[in-house]
Amino acid sequence: MKYTKKAGEKSTVKFTLKLDAAEWEAAIEKAYQKTKGKYNIPGFRKGKVPRKVIEQNYGVGVFFEDAVNAALPAYYSQILDKEKDLYVLDAPDVSLKDMNEKGVSFELVVPVKPEVTLPAYTGIKIEKTAYNVSEEEETAAIDREKNAIRERNSSYEEITDRAAKEGDTANIDYSGSVDGVKFEGGTSAGYDLVLGSHSFIPGFEEGVVGMTVGEEKDIDVTFPEEYHAKDLAGKKAVFAVKVNALKLKVLPELTDDLVKDGSEYQTVQELEEGIKANLKSSKERQAKMEDENKIIEKITEATEVEVPEILIEKQIDNMVQDMEYRMMYQGLKLDDYLKYAGTTREELRKNYRAGAERQVKSQLVVDAIIDKEGFKATQEEIDAKLTETAEKSGKTLEDFKKTVSEYQLEYVEREIIIEKLFDFLRTNNEIA
Repeated sequence: MKYTKKAGEKSTVKFTLKLDAAEWEAAIEKAYQKTKGKYNIPGFRKGKVPRKVIEQNYGVGVFFEDAVNAALPAYYSQILDKEKDLYVLDAPDVSLKDMNEKGVSFELVVPVKPEVTLPAYTGIKIEKTAYNVSEEEETAAIDREKNAIRERNSSYEEITDRAAKEGDTANIDYSGSVDGVKFEGGTSAGYDLVLGSHSFIPGFEEGVVGMTVGEEKDIDVTFPEEYHAKDLAGKKAVFAVKVNALKLKVLPELTDDLVKDGSEYQTVQELEEGIKANLKSSKERQAKMEDENKIIEKITEATEVEVPEILIEKQIDNMVQDMEYRMMYQGLKLDDYLKYAGTTREELRKNYRAGAERQVKSQLVVDAIIDKEGFKATQEEIDAKLTETAEKSGKTLEDFKKTVSEYQLEYVEREIIIEKLFDFLRTNNEIA
């Protein structure tokens, strides 16, 4: 095997791969041995047809595609082993260049990471991001944590002397039907429903309010037009409901003992001071990240680089997938959501494109600075990071390392390098 390399267009490298007659013959023979069992020719048992007979019946090029598929991956792998500095982004585009009695040659167009022409990335001036923790934010955060502790320690009281009202938990049996026919998912027994939670379709919970223990009642409702089950959307339904029990959640008073048992703090006062400190720390980290992003944005704007289409498309794929996951957590399918919104996946991808290109360019800039400055993570730094996590899970570093995957190690290493990058950028640029 011989090959030559030259720069291609739009962040590609072109390889001309030449296989001599013996190498190509070996590839053809391998393809013959692998596929000969599928040829049926009168006078020969299946799998025993000589190669020349198959070529006479089907043409001399009958094994060409299989030979290419068998030979090229191996030879391409040898090329990449020698071209270790090449950052390949995707599989090559292969085309036949020449074929004669001396052998065969192919052209491989390989998409690679583009060259980045960095501008000056030190001495940049940006306005420091201001942050402020308002009294309202502190109060809201403290109230949320206090309520969470009380909720975790709540209890229930049975209600027997009054009708159901909002805030109660009603244990109910229900069975829904449309035009007298029960539908899938419309029946349940012993279901705890918090009245006022709006977890059922409009009208259902309102119909339960006012019912007493043991009471049975038909509740008329109409499914929303945009309901996820298409066969029920917009239809009128009747739910036969029986109230088995009513309960009222009772929240305990927040005391020092309750705080001590239900949080990392010892007293109510400690809890309040800790939440304020955490809120301030969170705001500081957020402002710090915004400052770092401002520096990267300024460098990116002044950077010359041809952003490969394949990276843009992959980033769009990630953005669409992220949205799909978010829809899933809300109980929706992305395609249904897009239909409600009057748009399509193609339009969504088009809308994401500009943002995806900016993100890819920023990442290329970050990688280029890291390469130029030679930032690396030492084994000691990696171990220190792993030790932090190991201690939280009550394990020694040695035991924890046994559970860490290669992907996790790469993530930790990348995290350390990124920290070094931003330490460098904050030190060598003016944030005021």
